[in-house]
Amino acid sequence: MKIGLKIMPRQAVLDTQGRAVESTLRSHGHSGVACTVGKYILLDVPGASVEAGLAKAREMAELVLYNPLIETYELDALP
Repeated sequence: MKIGLKIMPRQAVLDTQGRAVESTLRSHGHSGVACTVGKYILLDVPGASVEAGLAKAREMAELVLYNPLIETYELDALP
């Protein structure tokens, strides 16, 4: 089962990568654009059901794939 894991910085955390991208876009004439930079991880998790696959992916995410102090995450079961 394929699981998509989207990791984004928390709202209260300064997103230096996002600000750098915004600055570059502004310098190329794209003013008013907001940007947040995150990560997308595709997990291929063995599991018989969607619930089991999501539970396994959640366990992996919380163990090592994201930092709860500065990031949030979302899981999506993919076809």
